[in-house]
Amino acid sequence: MTNSLSEKFQKYFSVNFIYDTPRKDLIYQLRYRVYCEEFGYEPLGDFPDKKESDEFDSYALHCLIIHKESGYPASCVRIVPAIKGGIPKPLPLERYCHSSLDNAFIEQLNLSRDTVCEISRLAVDGTFRRRHDEHQDRFGNSSELIFDEQERRMFPMIAVSAFLATTSLTVLTGKTNVFAMMEPFLPKLLKRSGIFFEPAGKPIDYHGVRAPYFITTESALSTMKPELKALYETIHSSICAEYERHFQEAATHPDISGDQYWDGSTV
Repeated sequence: MTNSLSEKFQKYFSVNFIYDTPRKDLIYQLRYRVYCEEFGYEPLGDFPDKKESDEFDSYALHCLIIHKESGYPASCVRIVPAIKGGIPKPLPLERYCHSSLDNAFIEQLNLSRDTVCEISRLAVDGTFRRRHDEHQDRFGNSSELIFDEQERRMFPMIAVSAFLATTSLTVLTGKTNVFAMMEPFLPKLLKRSGIFFEPAGKPIDYHGVRAPYFITTESALSTMKPELKALYETIHSSICAEYERHFQEAATHPDISGDQYWDGSTV
């Protein structure tokens, strides 16, 4: 019998570091369903292949949460570095939400840009956001998946686990000063788990009402509740294994890109 949060979540979901094109396509398709079809944040016509992507994706690090029984993508997230190839690059929130930023707060942090990243493009498929009495999405489409009550109790942990996956990546890359544009529910949800984001500006209407936040990896790991820390350790172990596998493949296959920022030395 499984009792811990980590065991319960692992029973139904896997958290994966994604670097290969076929699985990145699963991410872009998931983002298309959520950002374009469901919420209308991006125009459908901009993505005729039904894969939502942007200029940051080529050098971002991606994670994908998969529902084990069905193999269906449940959630995705990425981190975007503030430096690419040794050259400072704007973060997504700096490019699109600069008017919402509290520049005085950010300046007093006195951050080295090579330690900075942004958690970005967090999306949870609508199938895993419906209440137990909802069997259709807002377009009247029926869900093909049927979940038991214990599975549904894990749904709120999907977004939290996406954050834990990005936390793992910040540890591996040294990008430990972390910004995010988040809907109000997520900082509140994370706070209940002992993770405290600081406001870094004011709310703005961008893909819904969102506000900029800041946290350090050290702070997140030091304050998260023990049960969540156990889930983080499990996710971190999985992310580390796939992360190392990628660089082993990159070292032996010239056609696999190795010019990524995340290994701490190759840029």
